[in-house]
Amino acid sequence: MELGGNNALIVLPGADLPKAASAAAFGSFMHQGQICMAAGRHIVHEDIYDDYVSALAEKAAHLPVGDPKSGTVALGPIIDEKQLHRVDSIVQDAVQGGARLAAGGTHDGRFYQPTVLADLDVASPAWKDEIFGPVAPVMKFSTVEEAVALANGNEYGLSIGILGDVGMAMTIADQLDSGKVHINEQTVSDEANSPFGGMKSSGNGSRIGGHHANMESFTEIQWLTVRPDIAPYPF
Repeated sequence: MELGGNNALIVLPGADLPKAASAAAFGSFMHQGQICMAAGRHIVHEDIYDDYVSALAEKAAHLPVGDPKSGTVALGPIIDEKQLHRVDSIVQDAVQGGARLAAGGTHDGRFYQPTVLADLDVASPAWKDEIFGPVAPVMKFSTVEEAVALANGNEYGLSIGILGDVGMAMTIADQLDSGKVHINEQTVSDEANSPFGGMKSSGNGSRIGGHHANMESFTEIQWLTVRPDIAPYPF
């Protein structure tokens, strides 16, 4: 069973900011964030935190939102009114609780603007809950240990992306409670021939099929992908 996720995207010091912001926008805003693997928590090193928030907010501000039938748009509608209300309530509650709204936070009908929230508290629903909407909450870290703690400090464990130095990323990946870990990739990634599933509240094993299925249902599989650099994305 795969039961959802609130997936972390860890951005390391020295990461290529334009590429990181592009990958992050894709991970959080593709299909309006209505993907179980969407990037729901951005964990960014303090040295590049402010620049990252600005770059991601700039991406969000220029992504076209509207009816996909009307032309080239990046984001379509939220699935229904109930979910629209939930997304907006989480965003507005976060702002009232002290979070900084760097982009978005508004909607026209069910077309919700891609939203960036900064300076959150770990207790905020915008940080700890799966929003399932086009919202990118961002928090800073100072040490590898803090990044690992923030990434693992959530009930879900489906997918995590790490952007930046491969050596540091490998060290972090070994410590993560996640069914999938992608180095220099965003969180939305799966392939039909690879294990798909999570840990903790994100599932009880991976979907693999074949004669190994019974054995694998009693084990936890972690999928780790590595790229030499952050991939380019159209967002």
